[in-house]
Amino acid sequence: MHVVVLGAGYAGLTLTRLLEEDLPETVDITLVDRSPDHLVQHELHRVIRRPELAAAITVPLPEVLERAAVRVARVEEIDRDERVVSLSTGALSYDAAAICLGARTAYYGLEGVREHSTPLKRLSHANRIRSGALETFRGDDPRLVVGGAGLSGVQVAGELAALAREERADATITVLEQCEHVAPGFSDPFQRAVRTALEEQGVEVRTDAAVRRADETHVHLESGDRVLYDRFVWTGGIRGADALEGERPTVRSDLRLDDRTFALGDAVRAVGADGEPVPASAQAAVREARTVAESITTLATDGDGIEVDAALEAFTFESPGWVVSVGDDAVATVGDRVLTGRAANGLKTTVGLGYLSAVSDAETAAGFAYRDLVPERFQRDR
Repeated sequence: MHVVVLGAGYAGLTLTRLLEEDLPETVDITLVDRSPDHLVQHELHRVIRRPELAAAITVPLPEVLERAAVRVARVEEIDRDERVVSLSTGALSYDAAAICLGARTAYYGLEGVREHSTPLKRLSHANRIRSGALETFRGDDPRLVVGGAGLSGVQVAGELAALAREERADATITVLEQCEHVAPGFSDPFQRAVRTALEEQGVEVRTDAAVRRADETHVHLESGDRVLYDRFVWTGGIRGADALEGERPTVRSDLRLDDRTFALGDAVRAVGADGEPVPASAQAAVREARTVAESITTLATDGDGIEVDAALEAFTFESPGWVVSVGDDAVATVGDRVLTGRAANGLKTTVGLGYLSAVSDAETAAGFAYRDLVPERFQRDR
């Protein structure tokens, strides 16, 4: 029996490690990803200001897996009828598969946005944003624009504002959001706290500001306004992987596309057992992986076959809370409470440290916590 996991993000890596524990040794497990490393995506924005963190949030896959085979390749096509995955390096057949390919940046056909902006999905993007910002800071009246004020956009804007202060640059950082509030989809108190945190960091917040197009110097809004920029970062939405034709298919609470193919994480639009849509997030991906690991283990009758009619657990998402970085500040929710200041920063560090401790070594996690907790000026004097 062969189980294939496509994608080594939060969902894929968590699932693979659980399957290593739960499945019999007779079951072969293969993890496929275009990179040999796992990237701790929710900390990627911090590399814009702290490039030395890149090593801490990059985890080589062989170091955290016990017996799963790792194939470094691009997933090009998935034939679910034949149960064959076409890779850039060949073909791979499976008895059961999990599609965890994550999401790509969506540009929605907006003229010039892809050509003139930088997304934030990879380390190279963070480095490009940083180098572009530093170059801009050396000029007169530097202006940086972030398109999209979801959690990613909020964090990028916060990092850019903090970087400008550290470089003593009198820069204008503007975040554009097409909805009425920043952090769309979250509670009103959380949205208000996030906006306040951004403004306290010196970020200009513009809501009800839908982007229509971009050229080399301006972001053009649906309202007819133009926003001048030197550097443009786009975090305005996500789409499915190319192997899924750019779509994010909907899966019900069993997280299955068919009897033998599961799909989870940002690659899909999941609907929980309660009928509620599951947000695209790291915490949802990790929890979905636990459910799918149990399901695949249930389907594996004796390590040699699949019991496709077995009853599977339904997934329901219950979030313990959310946390978003805003420069050196943070905003968090725990239940109905909104936290800011030290409490939110402490929670932010705990979340980052907890995940890194699970997928990396103690020294790396401790170093990450040190950089997070100790002010930069003291780190330099160390």
